[in-house]
Amino acid sequence: TEKKWNNEYTSKRRNSFGSEDESLLIGNNYKQCGTKISPFTDRDLMTPFNIELIEELIYAFEKLLEKTHDFTDSAYTSHENREHILFLCDRCKLELKKCLNILYKTERNTRHIMDEEIDRVIGTAKNLTQQLILSVADQTADLYHSLKTSVELVNNFHLLALNEDPTSFQEWSNKFHDCCDHIIDVCKLLQHIAFTESLQVQSKCLAINLRIYGPQVILAAKILSRYPTSVPANENMDAFAEMWKWLISEITNVAQQILDTTGEQCDNKSIKKYKPTAARPLSVGQEEQGKVATAETKDMPAEIAPFNEKWNDEVNENNDIIKRAKNMSAMAFAMYQFTKGNGTLRTTQDLFTQAEYFAEEANRLYKVLRQFSYQVPASQNKKDLLNILDRVPTFVQTLQFTVKDHTVGKDATFVKVDHVIRETKNLMSVINKVVSKCFECATKVNDRL
Repeated sequence: TEKKWNNEYTSKRRNSFGSEDESLLIGNNYKQCGTKISPFTDRDLMTPFNIELIEELIYAFEKLLEKTHDFTDSAYTSHENREHILFLCDRCKLELKKCLNILYKTERNTRHIMDEEIDRVIGTAKNLTQQLILSVADQTADLYHSLKTSVELVNNFHLLALNEDPTSFQEWSNKFHDCCDHIIDVCKLLQHIAFTESLQVQSKCLAINLRIYGPQVILAAKILSRYPTSVPANENMDAFAEMWKWLISEITNVAQQILDTTGEQCDNKSIKKYKPTAARPLSVGQEEQGKVATAETKDMPAEIAPFNEKWNDEVNENNDIIKRAKNMSAMAFAMYQFTKGNGTLRTTQDLFTQAEYFAEEANRLYKVLRQFSYQVPASQNKKDLLNILDRVPTFVQTLQFTVKDHTVGKDATFVKVDHVIRETKNLMSVINKVVSKCFECATKVNDRL
């Protein structure tokens, strides 16, 4: 039979449930379940005749449970996590059924019984949501490995194509395909657990781009293998390689943002144990810190200090590009001081954390610089600026992968510190060049005006 709504009930329903176009993803479904359960605590609404309200509650739970199929069907979900998810799904169904049965039978003067049942339903939905988040967090170490491997394979495709090695090319193509499958699968799960619409859309778009560009990368390599001396074929492969590095960098950032936001919504202690573990913090003495001050790190201040002076003298302090660049310069110098036994960084973990912040700040600066480049008129200067600017995401991603590498033992940690300092130096060098080029472009634009 057709349901008829009066204006008063429709108004209450919309205020309680939100818009009808509300997202059906895991994060929103959990909040949706909680929102649809809350009206049952109202004495006036807690009646068997609110069929529409009950149907909305059941619908929200069905959508929540439906999304769990992607987690249990994933080949990359561990057996333990799969069992926990299935157990919590069954428990959610039982608690909901029990709650609805009591709703029809409970008298109004025993409202506290209904409140207890509602709390149990909300609790089971929350536990299921947390378990889904943990199952994704448990895959982050493997995800970062697949991301790094895919970039290495793309770089190797270029060499294999030029060397005309079809056997190795096919073998590495299969590995690249496996990496893409894993990354796409995790992107789909990240989309489900994201609590904000923007992150949901980003995850979905990244998965789509992976499906589109993954096969095209291999196709570009095959074309290059057939025409190794062709300039267009080489440029085409280079373009796809750069595009792939940027795409992987975006996935790394989005995955980290989603795990950070979900960690705030759920039990942080539970989330942390599934995050990729960095090296155990070591308290390193001055003598041992000197061991990692290699020839590459010794010339680092020479690349930082001159630009600090230039920025201080020539640019307004309110310039966003300069503020971010100076902030990066200060962080890079603090990391360099660590290798000398000076500064505020005391342990290797402090250094690695600083490197993560350094990479994040570089990403923010890159976005600001990209916006600035749109304002520069077409010219050779703009072309040079874009050529340098396009290198930033590659160096950011390399630094992020270096920081996330797992190490065991003091010697391995020293090697990792050396690599982190080296990649920091490389990234800072590119930032110096691109900021200087921005000065040059801005000056010439002002001269023309």
